[in-house]
Amino acid sequence: MALAPAASLSLLFPLAAPHNITKILAQQPDFSTFSDLLTQTHLSADINSRSTITVLAVSNGAISSVSDKPIDTIKKILSLHVILDYYDDNKIRKISNHSAIFTTLFQASGGAVGQNGFLNVTDMENGQVAFGSAVAGSSLTANFVKVLATQPYNISVLQISSVIVPPNLSSGASSNHSTKPPASSPTPTAAPKTAPAPPTAAPSEAPSEAASPRASDAESPKGKTACPAPSDAPASAGIDGSPAGAPSADADAPEGDDGGKSAWVSPC
Repeated sequence: MALAPAASLSLLFPLAAPHNITKILAQQPDFSTFSDLLTQTHLSADINSRSTITVLAVSNGAISSVSDKPIDTIKKILSLHVILDYYDDNKIRKISNHSAIFTTLFQASGGAVGQNGFLNVTDMENGQVAFGSAVAGSSLTANFVKVLATQPYNISVLQISSVIVPPNLSSGASSNHSTKPPASSPTPTAAPKTAPAPPTAAPSEAPSEAASPRASDAESPKGKTACPAPSDAPASAGIDGSPAGAPSADADAPEGDDGGKSAWVSPC
C-alpha cells in the first residue's frame, strides 16, 4: 500500500525526457561544424547529462573563425555557449532590468578565471538581444537570431550571430602553447674615452735660412746635386797633376774687366 502514493507522484511529475544535442543539430545542416566540435571536445556528453540548459549554436560560417584553434581553446570557447538555465524566445526577451549575467558550463568546469565563465545578456532598445563576455570592458559581440529547437524547461537551442570569445582567449593562446618572451634589446654601452695625446715638446725655432729659402734653391730643379761643402783637408793633387799646395801654372787669377784679378766665386 505504501507504493501507491509514489506511483501516483510519478504519473503527476513524469521524468524529463532525455535529450541528445547531436541529434537535435543533425536536423540543422548549417550547424554541422558546431556539432562536430561539441563531439570532439566531449561537450556533447556533458550537455546530454544535464537538464534545464540552453545551447547557443553558431552556424558553419561563423564558427570558422575559431575552428582552427587548439582543441583545448575551442572547448573553453564552446563551453561559454552553454547556459546553465532554460531560455527560449519568450523568456530571453523578458530579462529583468533588460540585462543579466548568465552562468555557463565554462564557469562550472572550474577552468574559468575571474568573470570569463559568465555571459552578459542585454535586451537592446531596438528589440535585439545581445550577448557578450561578462568581463569588465568587453563588448556585446553576438545577437540572438532565432530558436532552433526547444524541449520546454529541459533544453533550448538558440542561434546567435557570432562566436563569443573571452578576452584572454581572443589570441588563441592555450595552456599548452607558450608564448616566446620578447627578445631583449642590447644594452647600450658608453663609447670608450679617447686617451689624451702625450704632451709634445714645442718645436725649436727654425733657422732663418730654413724659413726663407734662398732664391737660388727655389729656382734650381728637383734632383740637382747640392754643392759640396768646402773642406779644410788638402786635396791630393791639383788639376794639372801638380802636388797639392803647389802653385799652378795658371795660378794667377783671371783679370776682370777693370784689369784687376777677380775673386773666385763658388758655383753654388
